[in-house]
Amino acid sequence: MNEIIVLCTVDSAESGERIAAALVESRDAACVNIISGVRSIYRWEGKLCRDAEFLLVIKSVADKFEAVREQIRRMHTYQVPEVIAVPIAFGDADYLSWLRESVN
Repeated sequence: MNEIIVLCTVDSAESGERIAAALVESRDAACVNIISGVRSIYRWEGKLCRDAEFLLVIKSVADKFEAVREQIRRMHTYQVPEVIAVPIAFGDADYLSWLRESVN
């Protein structure tokens, strides 16, 4: 399995906790960190936006990406949520083993 980190921003801690719990309970993710204090500047519908957000750092495997993406899209408050996966190139062998076991 190829381990990945999926990044997703949300508008509230409550939304983040709801998505994180669903992903871990369904075993689509091994762990989700919720990071507060994120400030996002982006363009949406032609205007510049500045928002306080929370960042979800989702640890999973490539085979589960589509399930993670679908759950986020279904539960997210945004019309177009950020769902970006990056591969984990290196990691502690014991941690990566735990990650793989947690999503099986």
